[in-house]
Amino acid sequence: MKRLAIILLVTGTMAASCNKLDESASSLITSSQFYKTKADAIAAVAAVYSTLNTDAAGDFPMYGRNMNLLTGNGSDDQVFSPSNTNTDVRALGTATYVPANDRIKKNWQQHYFGISRANVAIDNIPSIDFDTAQRAGLVREAKFIRGLLYFNIVRFWGDAPLILHDPTNIDVKAQQVKRSPKDSVYAQVIRDLTDATLLPKTYTGGDIGRATSGAAHAILAKVYVTRREWSKALTEINEVINGGYGYALFDKFSEVFQQATKNGKEHIFSVQFGTNLGAKNSTQSLSSGNFSSFNAAVYPGDLPADSTLFQLFAATDNRRDVTFLTRIYNAATGNYVTFSPARFGKFIDYSITPLNNQAQSGINYPVIRYADILLLKAEVLNEIAGNPTTEAYTAINAVRARASVAGLTQGLNQADFRDSVFLERRKEFIQEGNRWFDLSRRGGSYLYDALKKLPAKTGAALKDTLFPIPQAEIDINNQLTNNPGW
Repeated sequence: MKRLAIILLVTGTMAASCNKLDESASSLITSSQFYKTKADAIAAVAAVYSTLNTDAAGDFPMYGRNMNLLTGNGSDDQVFSPSNTNTDVRALGTATYVPANDRIKKNWQQHYFGISRANVAIDNIPSIDFDTAQRAGLVREAKFIRGLLYFNIVRFWGDAPLILHDPTNIDVKAQQVKRSPKDSVYAQVIRDLTDATLLPKTYTGGDIGRATSGAAHAILAKVYVTRREWSKALTEINEVINGGYGYALFDKFSEVFQQATKNGKEHIFSVQFGTNLGAKNSTQSLSSGNFSSFNAAVYPGDLPADSTLFQLFAATDNRRDVTFLTRIYNAATGNYVTFSPARFGKFIDYSITPLNNQAQSGINYPVIRYADILLLKAEVLNEIAGNPTTEAYTAINAVRARASVAGLTQGLNQADFRDSVFLERRKEFIQEGNRWFDLSRRGGSYLYDALKKLPAKTGAALKDTLFPIPQAEIDINNQLTNNPGW
């Protein structure tokens, strides 16, 4: 994707001592003055994309660490490192977080900041006079990202403020918005992603990595699976598989996380990170946090929650040695360094010298890839038929075969096959933002039961299937209420 200059516009809520500001500031550029040219429209959409891999305040980026703290540390997959003294991170790792948790608040703010930028683009680009098809495409890209962000929000928090236009004034009271029912949020997600299915199937050159129609269909499939609308999910899945997009599994699992294969045939949509691009992307902290030292005694990042995660993998499963880093060669000393417990290894950028300087990893974050579609297909076919069909076995076994794991033998009942699919998802997508969502969407006490198995997460409660609305948001918006139990 083109690295375009980002023009920051004042789009968020502003606190003021009074609700109306009458003065005109001639030195400021308003949105009505700015959105005049094709270049302005392109910059606006670049600014929307940038909310996925950067943070306006210099914090960890959404898809470079902050979401992982909820989906990873909030699940049974990972926990904070012993050296991490951040009480809010530690609380997520022990399931003792509260509405005032700073990392939960940051995720909320980053998502709504991205939505704000998308709203600005969606509202203003249609009035700019340039090529009609290009203009429509830019709006659809903004809608894709808005749909993705609201999909994250509704899964994390349930009912949520549904904001589809940026504020036109600084009337604080007018910006205090109630939570919309989750069905209304999902309806908007589906509308946005459906519009995005009209995007191009592919791009070339510097535009590779932008949202495509295939990406919109793929996220829609996951939306319908989350809502248990199985037939609709299967329609979207079949479109992704049979729609001529060219998606396929890489021959090797390691290729999912390599520079040479970025935005390749398995990557349906990825958040773009570039090696040593400085301010052009924030630190890809999924690598810098989990490997920044050859010192075996130093654990700078998040770790597997306990040894059982590593033990899920057969020794022949080629995903294990990509997912985990157990030892590494230190050229400076000529010795191998052994890590125990293992560290996460998917996002290590091996093009960086020296290797332990991972502050600017260029490994993309795969939001959704073809393996996800195959496993969703296996799940959906099992739910529709009431038992695993031959086609369902074919789908899951394709993922297992790539991992050098023997295929499942036919004869499982529906419940056992469902458990097998979720176990396969866990092994396939460690650190890729799926585990908490998968546990939560199974409903009932499933997430609670999974967390309670871990000594570090005995603080888990049934209310944890939704995160609390951040207390800071409730304090400034008296229209908000919190989720049950919070």
